[in-house]
Amino acid sequence: MSSQQKTKLTVPQEQDDQVLDLALRPSTFQEYIGQKNVKENLAILIGAANKRKEPLEHILIHGPSGLGKTTLAYLIAKESGAGIRITSGAALEKAGDIGSILTGMSDGDFLFIDEVHRLNKTVEETLYPAMENYNLDIIIGKGTSAKTLQVNLPRFTLIAATTRISLLSNPFRSRFGAHYKLDFYTKEEMEKILRRSAKLLKITVDNDAVSKIAAASRFTPRIANRLLKRVRDYAQVQSASGQATLTGSFATKALDLLGIDELGLDTTDRKILTLIHKNFAGGPVGLKSIAAAIAEEEDTIEDVYEPYLMQIGFLARTSRGRMLTDLAAKHLGLQKATPQESLI
Repeated sequence: MSSQQKTKLTVPQEQDDQVLDLALRPSTFQEYIGQKNVKENLAILIGAANKRKEPLEHILIHGPSGLGKTTLAYLIAKESGAGIRITSGAALEKAGDIGSILTGMSDGDFLFIDEVHRLNKTVEETLYPAMENYNLDIIIGKGTSAKTLQVNLPRFTLIAATTRISLLSNPFRSRFGAHYKLDFYTKEEMEKILRRSAKLLKITVDNDAVSKIAAASRFTPRIANRLLKRVRDYAQVQSASGQATLTGSFATKALDLLGIDELGLDTTDRKILTLIHKNFAGGPVGLKSIAAAIAEEEDTIEDVYEPYLMQIGFLARTSRGRMLTDLAAKHLGLQKATPQESLI
């Protein structure tokens, strides 16, 4: 897009997508749409802790990416009137990294670790006494002359988020007092989120466009907001004035250009499903075989593509491997294949 076209956007030119994503993030639990059960439980947890004037128990939030785990961490800290430090599991490479963060916090503060399943084992074990007793054990020296120095820590609350809770060790998982799982949103909730986002972005959008974008959003707010911005871009480029109302027609054409169909399936989704049908007679087939055939990482398939395909009933994951369902074959216009037990 040229610099002249950029000036036609309805938001300030200097606001890129990352800034817009922060602007779209809910600032209160009332603005946070969906996840009703999780919000109700968190409200009780926070309210009880505030009455006792104690820090919250450590919280573990898990679920597919893009559902609002980071947003919930911000809201928990805000509702508690405390500060929050943000980091990720991959960024904490050694025990000293987590130690420097914890010693710089105050009583009641929150530490949010995203993708906590990627924590180094040494860092994870350093967190055990910190989470239980608010102590940090530092080893000075080596061999027989080594000594352990115990440092007292502020009474902090750890909020950990992960897309793969099965990768967390039992000792680590058991140290969290509250566990919450985020589920995919409903189409009605996605439409509410899109209307709120459109209002914040000063975008005029009709009901047909909202419905089409919501249907293609994979029931995930992050994807819905991204698609809304891409449809906005398409409409502004196609419109002579650059201030077009987002209609259902604009949404359909923009999604087609992105290779996304009416159910939110992209090129890779269709490639996976078609591969299982044509190369493996509908399955069962192992994850390694699928990854090798489409030149994609196993973790990417398992974390990014499979959850939604299973959610809408297009893919079945069994002990023998992945299998294509009749719904998927019908959606892709494929003839039902006869499963071959030898292909695993």
